[in-house]
Amino acid sequence: MANIIVFQHSDIGPGRLGRTLRDHGFHLDIRRPDLDDGVPGDLDNVAGVIALGGAHSANDSQAWIREEQRFLRKAHEAGLAVVGICFGSQMLARALGGSVERMATPEVGFEEVHLSVPAQTETITAGIPWTHCPFSIHGEMVSEPPEGAMVLAGSDACKVQAFKVGHRTFGFQFHFEADREMIGRLLDAEPEMIERSGVTREEIEAQIEEHEGRSATIADRLCVNIASFGFAYTDLLGV
Repeated sequence: MANIIVFQHSDIGPGRLGRTLRDHGFHLDIRRPDLDDGVPGDLDNVAGVIALGGAHSANDSQAWIREEQRFLRKAHEAGLAVVGICFGSQMLARALGGSVERMATPEVGFEEVHLSVPAQTETITAGIPWTHCPFSIHGEMVSEPPEGAMVLAGSDACKVQAFKVGHRTFGFQFHFEADREMIGRLLDAEPEMIERSGVTREEIEAQIEEHEGRSATIADRLCVNIASFGFAYTDLLGV
């Protein structure tokens, strides 16, 4: 069975995206490169790659960050499906020649994200409303997408909320993989970022009550699109 390599950078896993991929018959090989749980040396038996969020910077010079970026670039160049989320999206952008910068004010909470015109006919965002409010928590952002990338979505604070490079490489700044319990864990892990954002925890809790239900429905659709159209059934095909 071919594996999807999951680079996990904290104690928080792939959430609803992981559940959806398992439901579609994929096996997840979860790694912690930040804890020396090695980046694979090659692409043998690899069906695709996911890079998750974390409290690191894609601009840092630690050996594991550069090694993971090299692997993401190698997987992309091989035509495998590659998905980055939050910090993982920034890692992917840097791996492919884009730029990542620190934000003057972190984006925390449920902010309006708008699909770009190209995204309105893109398969991976099929059925996603042109304007919706996913959950975000990040202090850095992709300031310049990789050369040739298609920007799929943006917000007022972050112009590159989602992008596509080539046929099956996607970056998402917002946490569509996070269910309600995971949102709480992400918030608990970043009290300083919440303070710097100028939004109180109470205000965020009110946003959760207002937006989380619809956001979850949209996120489930995006996860199914990624499983169905992003990751091919290479394990089932015997490839």
